[in-house]
Amino acid sequence: MKTKERSKTSMATENRRKEDMSKAKTEESRQNFVPLLNSAMVDKAEMGISILPSGHDAYIATIESVVDDCNMKRAVAKVKSNKGAPGIDGVTTEEISDVMLKQWPQIKQAILDGKYCPSPVRRVEIPKPDGSGVRQLGIPTVMDRIIQQAINQELTPVFDPIFSQNSYGFRPNRSAHQAVLQAQKYIQEGCEWVVDIDLEKFFDKVNHDMLMARVARRVKDKKILLLIRKFLQSGIMDDGLVKPTEEGTPQGGPLSPLLSNIMLDDFDRKLKERGLRFARYADDCNIYVKSEKAGQRVMEKVVNYLTKELKLKVNMQKSAVDNPWKRKFLGFTFTRGKEPNRIAVHESRVKRLKDKIRGLTKRMRGDNLTDSIQKMLMPIIRGWANYFGLAEARSVFANLDGWIRRKMRDILWRQWKKARTRCKRLIALGLKENSAKKTAYSGKGPWRMAKTPGMHKALSNAVIEAMGYVSMADIVRARSQ
Repeated sequence: MKTKERSKTSMATENRRKEDMSKAKTEESRQNFVPLLNSAMVDKAEMGISILPSGHDAYIATIESVVDDCNMKRAVAKVKSNKGAPGIDGVTTEEISDVMLKQWPQIKQAILDGKYCPSPVRRVEIPKPDGSGVRQLGIPTVMDRIIQQAINQELTPVFDPIFSQNSYGFRPNRSAHQAVLQAQKYIQEGCEWVVDIDLEKFFDKVNHDMLMARVARRVKDKKILLLIRKFLQSGIMDDGLVKPTEEGTPQGGPLSPLLSNIMLDDFDRKLKERGLRFARYADDCNIYVKSEKAGQRVMEKVVNYLTKELKLKVNMQKSAVDNPWKRKFLGFTFTRGKEPNRIAVHESRVKRLKDKIRGLTKRMRGDNLTDSIQKMLMPIIRGWANYFGLAEARSVFANLDGWIRRKMRDILWRQWKKARTRCKRLIALGLKENSAKKTAYSGKGPWRMAKTPGMHKALSNAVIEAMGYVSMADIVRARSQ
């Protein structure tokens, strides 16, 4: 009898031991799952694949997953690829790897303990494209940019799934082009009035408490919330003095775009509740309606909501209720007339490009033109053509090509300087002697000479293309194939 009891006791003990081992393995498996999830979550989120185990409806962000090794490696790679200017400490993206080898263990521990204090951002002012003033940027140190990027990667799968489908700015698999195409769709549906909202100094005016309350709706880790608030209140270094930041999310850091979307998500939801058609890219929002009267009514309600509920300021001088073809949205506008509602490049962007090229060609005059075209001019041309290649009204590209080629002929005419040199160069380029002399000894200025038949024949489009110029028309044509 005693033997049977001992046997039962032994079996019960063995069963408990097995259960304990099973629980330990389950716990170990669960803990191991988190780092794997952290390293892959953004990739999957960007591809639209669920990153969550079955039965879960939200990814839980933790401070440990922010500083996870895989997450930090991604953040470092991203910040280094973006390059950018150094912050107040002068450390560049090329030097940051060496700095992290020495300092990261201590910084990581400080973040985990809730004791990390970001450096003040460096104030930089750049002129606004429309010449209406300057835009203030806050450049964090490279180390702080990496930490912000790590937070961004951790919070993107937390917030992005709940953002509106009509929000296109700074989100995975979303772009300005999609916003413009959505706007075009609304116009084609008969919404020929747009409520164009301009938020005045949006990034400088965001209320910290209201923003943090919205972040805290889905982020429960208090150390993440504390770290974000410290970044918001890190201060600004301006003329050697540190000024406190009591509001705003300084433009220049990787976290600001996500925070702006979080702040404006309530606004998106309000528009959706009212059944309004809209497209928003960061703080650039257009709402499409079918009459001017409806537009004025929407404008009044939207301004009231933004100012009273979100404590933001609307620039009423730049905001308007107007026809879409009279307004600009993300650099584009729309046509009117025989072929209505086609996407076109706004004239202000053409002017801006010409101003940029004028400044560039002044620097190109003293250099080898072939090298300058390939290294200085073509990166600008390719970027502009690839972005504005969405436009369906494409005569602008051929017109710009002609203007740029004329600038190249102008530069060469200036470089040749003396009439004798010009004559020799023109003959070498295939011009007959009489024609070369007539062109070379002309008293016209360089810009007028760049349009003469002699210069066009000697420096044909083919010659300029052989120097490395690829026409915008060709880039756009190749893009649409």
